[in-house]
Amino acid sequence: MFEKSIKAYEEAKEVIPGGVDSPVRAFKSVGGTPPFIDRGEGAYLIDIDGNKYLDFVQSWGPLIFGHCDSDIEEAVISTAKKGLSFGAPTVLETQLAQEIVDMYENVDKVRFVSSGTEAVMSAIRLARGVTGKNDIVKFEGCYHGHSDSLLVQAGSGMATFGAPSSPGVPADLTKHTLLCEYNNIENLKKCFEDSNDISCIIIEPIAGNMGLVPASLEFLKACRELCDANGALLIFDEVMSGFRASLTGAHGIVDTKADIITFGKVIGAGMPVGAFASSKEIMGHLSPDGAVYQAGTLSGNPVAMAAGLVSLKKLKANPEVYDKLNEKAKKLVNGLKVVAVNNGIGLQVDTRGSMFGFFFADEMPRNFQEVTDFCNFERFAKFHHEMIKKGFYFACSQYEAGFIATVITDEMIDECIKAADEVMKSL
Repeated sequence: MFEKSIKAYEEAKEVIPGGVDSPVRAFKSVGGTPPFIDRGEGAYLIDIDGNKYLDFVQSWGPLIFGHCDSDIEEAVISTAKKGLSFGAPTVLETQLAQEIVDMYENVDKVRFVSSGTEAVMSAIRLARGVTGKNDIVKFEGCYHGHSDSLLVQAGSGMATFGAPSSPGVPADLTKHTLLCEYNNIENLKKCFEDSNDISCIIIEPIAGNMGLVPASLEFLKACRELCDANGALLIFDEVMSGFRASLTGAHGIVDTKADIITFGKVIGAGMPVGAFASSKEIMGHLSPDGAVYQAGTLSGNPVAMAAGLVSLKKLKANPEVYDKLNEKAKKLVNGLKVVAVNNGIGLQVDTRGSMFGFFFADEMPRNFQEVTDFCNFERFAKFHHEMIKKGFYFACSQYEAGFIATVITDEMIDECIKAADEVMKSL
């Protein structure tokens, strides 16, 4: 069933560290061999063994319209025929930036980059340049890419300067990162008591990297108030939730507004792209207008811009798609919860727009520590393994959110729930 993927994985490990170019793909959390994908078709992935999977990952979020959407595909092909990259300005950059600016009341200008990691790294540098301060506050369980100052682990105190969580990251770089517990207002206040040199708070307002764990409205309000009171900026990392949770990401769901927003994934419709955006006053500090330096040879790649432009225009023209996607997301997770309960298994579920999450737990976790403490990771691994065999492709870690695409039908979801019921009986 997986013979070709097993062989491909062994060959990949000879020339690629761990056989993958992003660690989660190695299936370490769930075991087994990752299927090597040959192609995508609408709602499905097809691997090199010919196995077909209903895809609830959708390239980790960007494929709202599924694989090989004809409009996006046409834009990519026609743009690629003109040239893959120029390292020079194109009108497509302006057009995509204008689409984003038009949708966000607190955004005047956008700078495109090539990844979410790069967007976050640049946004933090900008915040430090604007405020003249050095420290940043991040939250345990929120992933903002692999730049040095963001790879931190908790220290011994409730609120403490982070220690490096990866070899190769000097402690001198993470000493300016204060690590706080997500959804814990008192813990957050203590961060500001510990330092008068905080430049920004960076947060996933809808966390998707400890499973789906949204920040409470009260917590986001506290983030805003503490930033305002202490001369810091608030950064929303919407690399995952931007244009996924709603047409304007978390900003379309919560009242709190960020000073800087980072984007990725969705604005490239599957092409490598990221961006950060803010007011003209804050973005005026960025080179070449200001002194804060940031650059990228392939930033604003025309093929990525063309793909993203078509995708965002389709979403803007059909905003009702988010209600339909959320209905499907709820149908899926509520169906999973029913079959879990019927089989005596605790399952906690949630959705935000086309994002969904489920935890094998008896209580809903509100932060990373509770995800770790409450969840049955062994049960999730077994569930994932058996669902793969039945043709359903979920994120390969309980720490990851899932995604619905427009091409996933109610009938497909019914098939998934039926298969899940069979699997749950064995758990």
